[in-house]
Amino acid sequence: MTVRPHLRFLTATAGAALLLASCAVGPKAPDATLPPSASGAFIGSQSAAVSPDTARDDWWRLYADPTLDGLVQQALTNNNELEAAAANLRRVRAALGEARVGRFPGTTTSAGYQYGRPSAATVPGLPAGTTADEGETYDVGLDVSYEVDLFGRVESTIRAARADADAAAAALDIVRVTVAAETARAYADACSANAQIAVAQRTIELQSNTVDLTQRLLDAGAGNGLDTSRARAALETTRASLPPLNAQRDGALFRLATLTGVTPAEASDAARQCQRPPQLTQPIPVGDGAALLARRPDVRQAERNLAGAAARVNVATADLFPRISLGGSVGSTALDAGDLGDDSSFRFSVGPLISWSFPNVFAARSRIEQASASSDAALATFDQTVLVALQETETALSNYANELDRRSALQSARDQAANAARLSRLRFDAGADSFLTVLDAERTLASADAQLAASDALVTTYQIALFKALAGGWSEAV
Repeated sequence: MTVRPHLRFLTATAGAALLLASCAVGPKAPDATLPPSASGAFIGSQSAAVSPDTARDDWWRLYADPTLDGLVQQALTNNNELEAAAANLRRVRAALGEARVGRFPGTTTSAGYQYGRPSAATVPGLPAGTTADEGETYDVGLDVSYEVDLFGRVESTIRAARADADAAAAALDIVRVTVAAETARAYADACSANAQIAVAQRTIELQSNTVDLTQRLLDAGAGNGLDTSRARAALETTRASLPPLNAQRDGALFRLATLTGVTPAEASDAARQCQRPPQLTQPIPVGDGAALLARRPDVRQAERNLAGAAARVNVATADLFPRISLGGSVGSTALDAGDLGDDSSFRFSVGPLISWSFPNVFAARSRIEQASASSDAALATFDQTVLVALQETETALSNYANELDRRSALQSARDQAANAARLSRLRFDAGADSFLTVLDAERTLASADAQLAASDALVTTYQIALFKALAGGWSEAV
């Protein structure tokens, strides 16, 4: 039996390709392992203000504040950054769909018409010195080709695209977490500013009464101008604290409007009128480190980016080897359009195609090195993301627990300052103390009230920071 030369070449080339395929397995994805200590209880979980129960996605409902519930839901529905992240996810998923097409055959249909005359030199048996006849040619056909993914290029491309889609989904979850937390923070800041404004207004009322008293005493000849000036100075100092608090409240309302997808003029009236930041009546459920890292979308995003980078190393490696395609073509070619359907006009072809672009070795190695370096960077980013997630949670736990202790001390200080102010006024009325003692006691009470109101605001701020670190709000089911 005689083997035709072209068949011998195809057989040898296919054998070489199969041999190379056995050596072309790209590197596996780096091991995205977590530190052993990351799965245990948090350092700050010993506080009575938190519990080891599983953290909640709908954490804002723990405040039992209908206004806050409505604002967060409005933000999760209308926020523009969320809409942009969702659009980006659709784009990346469409790219994944495009990559998956590589698993299926590609088809091309064609239809053509030609009128012309061939060269006489190409027509066998044509007498010298004569020309070939002019004529028409009609052709219709269907071409089919399918790439045999021996070296994993197509599959690695799909894996990389799938990892990109997963990372984009995690990025959307990151925005959801941020939007929920920042909406709650803006609402709490507006309420806290109103609470501090109320404290300042009560202090102004008290100090105004003191100014009136000193002025009456001065008019009656029983007082002195020094006491009146001191009282007025204390009053104006407190009045000076109101404009920054009003600006702080307005800024929070404007942030809230942006987060909920409306203009500043449409800011929530309920948030404008609230008088105290939302309060918790139960410990915050925080879970443990393992649950945290499973929840945090930034950790999932980093892991998916790592998987995508590893897949691209395989793609770069597979480009060193030939691409093998199986192709076929069917159609009809005729000199007259009416003959296109005749059996005599039918044509077909089937066969493999091996294309191998021999790359510059140094350039190919550079591309593989680039992809490998990107994979190493993605692994380092993943490790850092895990550490930052743990750091943020532990920091939030510490800030919250210590601010609770500080608020408790400030509450005691405020109660003592109020008692001292009451006693100093009684002693002044009885002639036992100077008016300077009354002013000092009232100044101390005003400062204690302001510090307590600011601490109330910080407690809520640290609560929200803890909820954000725990990645609450990323699930669309909330």
